[in-house]
Amino acid sequence: METEHTRTGWPAWSGYAAAAWSLLYGLLGLYWTAGGDGFPFAPIDQAHRSGSVLEGTRAEVVAPVMAGLGLLGALVALTMARGAGRRRGTAAMIGFGWVAAAALTLFIPDYTMIGLLAFAPLLLVFAFTGVPGPQDGLGDILYWHRTHLIILFAGGLLWAAATLAYQRGKRAACGHCGRRSETAGRTAAQREKLLRWGRWGVAVACVAPLPYEITRVAWFLGYPMGISRDFLQMMQDTPGMLDIGLGCAVASTAGGILTHGLVSRWGEVYPRWIWFRAGRPVPVALAVVPASLVAAVLVPAGLMMLWTMDVRDGWALRVPSVFWLLWSVGLAIATYAYYLRRRGTCRRCGRGTSASDVSGLPDRPGSAVRHRAGPGRAAARRWRPGCGPAGQAS
Repeated sequence: METEHTRTGWPAWSGYAAAAWSLLYGLLGLYWTAGGDGFPFAPIDQAHRSGSVLEGTRAEVVAPVMAGLGLLGALVALTMARGAGRRRGTAAMIGFGWVAAAALTLFIPDYTMIGLLAFAPLLLVFAFTGVPGPQDGLGDILYWHRTHLIILFAGGLLWAAATLAYQRGKRAACGHCGRRSETAGRTAAQREKLLRWGRWGVAVACVAPLPYEITRVAWFLGYPMGISRDFLQMMQDTPGMLDIGLGCAVASTAGGILTHGLVSRWGEVYPRWIWFRAGRPVPVALAVVPASLVAAVLVPAGLMMLWTMDVRDGWALRVPSVFWLLWSVGLAIATYAYYLRRRGTCRRCGRGTSASDVSGLPDRPGSAVRHRAGPGRAAARRWRPGCGPAGQAS
């Protein structure tokens, strides 16, 4: 059975949080079923529509489904939080949880989340300086139809965490790392296999967004690649439109560069040019959490383009964004391989390999590497030619 100390932190509270979220959403569904204002998928002017697959649906049809699933979800999540359920009931709740998580994070939202991640710094600035151009403040960017999709995405993450914690608990595994017993350190062949999978994932993640990046840069430079000349002229006449496309292309390219860290030494140990952290191990979560989040938000953005495919003004408007689905798959594979290669002993249950077993990359000549020399200590050692590696990063 799962011990008490492995049911602390997010595995302990995620089920209750998912239950509270579902209950609130179920009550909102009842409110909209009764004719209340603010139904988030109601038909609206073109400027404030979202790209959700449910956009434009009728409240009298969809709201009752929201209410029923929300209230049912509250009961299921509460049951999972308490660790109850046997056999078929357990399998049914786990299935319900993963379907809910996938629907809320991957299928119902649109490109809003990827836009929010890409432009978060600008939105923070706009909150104090105001939004330039014809838009009337942040409310004209994060209007209700969009904000509602952010709420759905957050609920999907809660459901994913709650379901994972419940599934691990039923397997008598640690809620944090998923291990059920002590595991031996990975062999060199296993680490090499993970590294090989990671490299393939990185390659896909870097190649898939290239059509998007190339076309947006071409438009900014005045070349109508994949679109009509009239459409390019319309974008040139719209203040900031081509600048936004260029910004997205630059952000995508920067993301590709960072993705290489999942299979590079500088993704495990801070390089020398980060002088204040040079030689210290890069925390696993610092790479895994943002990469996983990006992999998740790419899916609804790519699916939105697939569901709303329209090439009348040119194939380059939507087709390149469909490849974001491949980008997501490649990034997810590379991230998971990086996590498996680098994870060490679980701080909650004490299971797992030692820090010296988890690196899959050899030290390079002249690189400074720090590793744990004991509880609360860090010793810096330098690789010298002919002396072999000084140690592996955690």
